[in-house]
Amino acid sequence: MQASDKPSEIPTLPGVYRWWDADSKVIYVGKAKNLKNRVSTYFGKNLHFRTQVMVNRAVRIDWVTVRNETEALQLEYSWIKEFDPMFNVRYRDDKSYPYLALSTSEEFPRAFVYRGDRRKGVTYFGPYVQVWAIRDTLDHLLRVFPVRSCTAGVFRNAKSAGRPCLLAHIDRCSAPCVGNITAENHLKLVNDFKTFLTGNSNEIIVDVENRMKAASEAQDYERASVLRDDLSALQRVQQKSAVVLPMDSNADLIAISHDDLQSAAQVFTVRHGRVTGQRGFIMENSVEATSRSLMTDALMHLYANAPSEDIPVEVLTNFEPESSASLSELLSAIRGSYVDVRVPMRGDKRALMETVKSNADQALMLHKSKRSADLVTRSQALAEIQQALDLPDAPLRIECIDVSHISGTNVVASLVVFEDGIPRKKDYRHFIIEDPRDDTASIAQVVDRRFKQHDEARPYRPNLLVIDGGLPQVNAAAKALEINGVSNMHVVGLAKRMEEIWRPGAEYPIIMPRGSEALFMLQRVRDEAHRFAITFHRERRSKSMVASPLDAIPGLGPVKKKALLAAFGSLKKIQLATEQELMTVSGIGEVQAHEIRIALASNIPQVGAVNLATGEIIDL
Repeated sequence: MQASDKPSEIPTLPGVYRWWDADSKVIYVGKAKNLKNRVSTYFGKNLHFRTQVMVNRAVRIDWVTVRNETEALQLEYSWIKEFDPMFNVRYRDDKSYPYLALSTSEEFPRAFVYRGDRRKGVTYFGPYVQVWAIRDTLDHLLRVFPVRSCTAGVFRNAKSAGRPCLLAHIDRCSAPCVGNITAENHLKLVNDFKTFLTGNSNEIIVDVENRMKAASEAQDYERASVLRDDLSALQRVQQKSAVVLPMDSNADLIAISHDDLQSAAQVFTVRHGRVTGQRGFIMENSVEATSRSLMTDALMHLYANAPSEDIPVEVLTNFEPESSASLSELLSAIRGSYVDVRVPMRGDKRALMETVKSNADQALMLHKSKRSADLVTRSQALAEIQQALDLPDAPLRIECIDVSHISGTNVVASLVVFEDGIPRKKDYRHFIIEDPRDDTASIAQVVDRRFKQHDEARPYRPNLLVIDGGLPQVNAAAKALEINGVSNMHVVGLAKRMEEIWRPGAEYPIIMPRGSEALFMLQRVRDEAHRFAITFHRERRSKSMVASPLDAIPGLGPVKKKALLAAFGSLKKIQLATEQELMTVSGIGEVQAHEIRIALASNIPQVGAVNLATGEIIDL
C-alpha cells in the first residue's frame, strides 16, 4: 500500500486508488490501467464540478498496484463493497427477488421459495418478479414431479410419527419421510424437475405425452387421464416462458437507462432460448459516471460474487462496458469457460435487447414518479432545498424557465409551475422569443414578460425561480427582475451538464449531494420545463416546414404549383426534371422553367449513390 499527495510519485502500473477525507473515511475508489496518468487528471484544471467537490474534500490518496486490469476490476469492486464510498455508485431498491430453489445437498432434496443471499448446496431458478408466480409454478410442477417441499422440522416430525403430511395425500409429494420412495428414485424426480426448469422442457413434455398415449392404447384410461393432467400442468408452466431465441441460447441481457443522477438496470435471463427470469435494480450514479462505467458497475454487481452456474455463455448489454475485455476474462474465470460480453447488433438478440431497454426506461420513470408522488419525500425535498439555498421558507411554489432553439432559429421558451412538489399544468406558459440575440437575452425577455408590473393574468409570485442554465443565464434573470422592481425573489440556475446550482453573482456553485431528494426535485422541475419547451419548439418547427420551396419562386401561383405536382408527382421529381420537361406543364414558359430549376437546385439537397464497383457517383 502506498500513499502520497504528489502525482510524480505515483507509478505507471495498473492499480486501484482510494481518496480519503479528513475523518479517515474512503470517499471514492477508482481503477486505472496507468495509475499515474489517471490520478494526475485530478490535479489538473477544468474538472467536473462534482469531481472537484470530491477532490476538495479529500486529504490524501493511496493506491495498490496489480498485475493487470482484470485484477484492478476485482479489487475495485471489493473495496467499493467494503468501504461504501459516498462518491461511488450506490444501489437502491435492489430488493431481494424470489427464487425457486432446490436443496441439492440433502439426502432428499426439497423444492422451496427462497429470498436472500446464495447458499452452497442449493440450486436456484429465476429470479421471478412476483412470489405468487413461483408458487403457481411450483404447484404445477409438484403434480408431475412430487419432490419433497417441506422444511427439515416438518420432515423430521413426519418421519418420527410415521405419517406423511397433507401434500402426500393430495399427490403433491412422494412422501420420502415415511419411505414411500427411495432416495434413488426421489433423486430421479429431482433431476427431472431440474431438467424441466433449466429449459429442456420439450424433452420432458414429449416423454409424458408418449406415456399418456401408451396408457391410452393399453386401455389404462385412469393412468392416461392422470398423465393428461400432468401434461396440461407442464404446458401451462412452459407457456409462461415463451421461446425468444434459438433453443441453444444461454444468455443474460442487461440494459441500463440513466440520467445524470440515477440509473435503472433490467436483466432478462434466457436459458435454452426461453426467458426464465427477470429482475432489476436502481443505481445512484458515481461522481464520474458514464454509460460504459455504469454498465461495468452493473455487471460487477450482478456477477462478482455469483456462483459459476449463474454466469451464462453470453452477457449481452445495451452499452459496451468499460474494460469489456477484462470483464470477459473475469467472468470466464468464474464460469470456467469463455464468456462473451458484447452489444448485440442485429437479429433476435438485438430485438430482445430493445425490449429489455424499454423495461429499463419504464423502471427509471416509475422510480422517479414514486419518489415524486410520495408526500413525505416531497416534504423532505422542499425542506432540503430551503436549507441548501438558505431560503426563509420552504419553496411551496417553484417556477422554472427553459429556452429551446436550433442554431438560434425558432426560439421559444417555457415556464412550468410546481406547487408543493407537484406540477400545476394549468399555470404552464409558452413564449415566442422576439428578436432573439442569445440565451441570456431570451431568458431576460421571458422574465420581463412574466414579472412585468401589471401582469394581472398571473398575480402569483413563486417562492423560487429556477433557470435552466448556469451563471450567465441566472445573472440575466436577476437583472430582469431588478428592472421590473421585483425584490426578495430567490432565483437560481441549474446547469444540466454538471447539475450544479448557481446564484446570481456567485463565484462558486452550490453542489447538492447527488442522491438528495432536493436535487432530484430541482432536476425534475428543470426536465419538465425542458420537455414543455422542446414540445412547443417541435410544433412550431413542423408548422414552419410545411411551406414549400415552390412558394419562393416569383410568378408561381397555386394553380401552377398544383399543375407541377400533378405532372411530376413529388417535389423531388420536379427538382430532377429538365427545363424542357418543366415547359411541358401548362403555363410554364422558358423563363419560369429556368427560375424553377435554379430555385430548387439551391433549396433541395441532391440525392445520390455510389457504385461500389466503379466508385462512380450516381444521381437518384
